[in-house]
Amino acid sequence: MKLNTIPAHIAVIMDGNGRWAESQGKKRTEGHREGANAIDRLLDVALEYKIPNISLYAFSTENWKRPITEIQAIFGLLVEFIETRLDTIHSKGIRIHHSGARNKLSKTVLTKIDHAMAVTKQNKKLTANFCLNYGGHEEILSNFSRIMAVRKSKKESLDKPISPKEFEKYLYTFPLPPVDLLIRTAGEQRISNFLLWQSAYAEMYFTNTLWPDFGRTSLEEALLFFDSRKRKFGGLL
Repeated sequence: MKLNTIPAHIAVIMDGNGRWAESQGKKRTEGHREGANAIDRLLDVALEYKIPNISLYAFSTENWKRPITEIQAIFGLLVEFIETRLDTIHSKGIRIHHSGARNKLSKTVLTKIDHAMAVTKQNKKLTANFCLNYGGHEEILSNFSRIMAVRKSKKESLDKPISPKEFEKYLYTFPLPPVDLLIRTAGEQRISNFLLWQSAYAEMYFTNTLWPDFGRTSLEEALLFFDSRKRKFGGLL
């Protein structure tokens, strides 16, 4: 498939794991396991199309409201995903990045994430940004605290206006570029506190496909949608 424009950064709200499992008469945890397989497919197709950055909404700050058994299962699958796929991910030239608050994450999870990031830090083909314990509101609020702390340490003025460039330097996603295309699966049409700053001019693509069923055709349809858009960024182009 030929495209005129490839997004530099795709963000994905991977919705529908639980509904997929229920439709199959399976436990919700099995839906999350199939969702991990969908991530594999997404990354492989992204590499083919030379998409440089993908952000995946793996676990939000609001997801802590879910039953503890489901939370434990999700983090267990995350650890398993890293343990079983890291060598393959590394061999494909994929760099792992984490966006989100580190508090509330267990030592085991943090150790696995940090190890994956260290192993893959020199890879250049694709950055897979796992947004874990991530919330857009939390990121923006904590960003101000980080900026003020740095200014204090450098004895800079706290009253000086914050420029977009300075603000973006302290985002969890730095140095990833702004989101060009935001994809949400499973029929919902909201962004659910995901990459609020980064998605200011993102094209929004909503599909009824449940995340575990998302594959090559699904991504190509989203890319065709993006390719058809005329992006003006507030201008009159």
